[in-house]
Amino acid sequence: MKDAADATAASFVYCLRMAAAPTSAGQKALRTALQTRIFDPVYYFHGAEDYLKDEMLKQLLEAAVEPATRDFNLETLRGAEITGEELGSLLGTPPMMAERRVVVVRDVGALRKDARRALDHYLEHPASDVVLVLIATAGAKEDRALIDRVTAIEFDALSGARVPKWITYYAAHDLGFEITPEAVSLLQDAVGTELAQLRIELDKLASFVAGDERRIIDEGAVSAIVGVQRGETLGDLLDAVGNRRSATALELLPHVLQQPKTSAVTIVMALSTQTLALAWGRAARDAGTPPYRMENEFFALLKESSSSYTGRSWGEAVRAWARALDAWNAADLDAALAALLATDVALKESRVSSDEQLLQSLILTLCAAGSFRSQRAA
Repeated sequence: MKDAADATAASFVYCLRMAAAPTSAGQKALRTALQTRIFDPVYYFHGAEDYLKDEMLKQLLEAAVEPATRDFNLETLRGAEITGEELGSLLGTPPMMAERRVVVVRDVGALRKDARRALDHYLEHPASDVVLVLIATAGAKEDRALIDRVTAIEFDALSGARVPKWITYYAAHDLGFEITPEAVSLLQDAVGTELAQLRIELDKLASFVAGDERRIIDEGAVSAIVGVQRGETLGDLLDAVGNRRSATALELLPHVLQQPKTSAVTIVMALSTQTLALAWGRAARDAGTPPYRMENEFFALLKESSSSYTGRSWGEAVRAWARALDAWNAADLDAALAALLATDVALKESRVSSDEQLLQSLILTLCAAGSFRSQRAA
């Protein structure tokens, strides 16, 4: 029993570390609750990463509700579907044959007025034998009134620097497989940073290599299951555009568009992040920053804007940006940003051109100045 509890605690602490950094007061309180089994009356999970919220909820339920009485002492509700009377009744129901009940309200921001009044009234004097978990959906506005009154934990989306660590941890801890660094890189390039989709692909990869005594997920397995080859990833497309190689970029485009969770919109987002970074780096270089410092400078920039979509791991991105800087000047970058904005608008409007055609035109526009420069040099 102690070993199982220790394993749960380790997984719980890891989820907390993944959720946000630095550790918040809410995280510390939740970590203590797991270890002591003494829970705060109300928790509020909010932020951009729904997958981490769900994982944390599983850990909380394992610690707070006995499996034998879970049918009686666990209620899961959706905010838009419950009335104030129903919510008040559920929160006022005592536990059955157990120390506590847990009530989970998902999409708490969708509570109707009467239900929200019932919640606010309950928060004035919450029950000692009920643990209430309020979960906001990704993209919902922070509820400051809840944050100020309950134990709140924010679950940020993982940055490109932290996703590889999560992939490695999930493969080893949850699946019992080692995954090579090359496989991690290829998987993230193909799938992106959405943890729920990465988990689906990792589960499929574990099944694929289950008969291998080495229990290793390698690059070949990722290619076979995810359907992506090294040299055909979003990162490769970004590199081709960054280095102004239009022919290579156009050849890669249809392959990249076929990959899971990749669309014209996500490609434009990644290209926009890259172009903005290059514009910032060009200004830094022109101001005297030496080339050898640029990778570190780009990494510091990403830390300041951790929600930026790079389309690949941070390590790969900063190395590629540092290498590509000499292919750009300030005027080219201004024109590139204008072209990206125009394409973003076109993708959101009704149009005759397909997404692929719009991206082809964008790639030609972004790479054109470099092509002309190469032709003149030749």
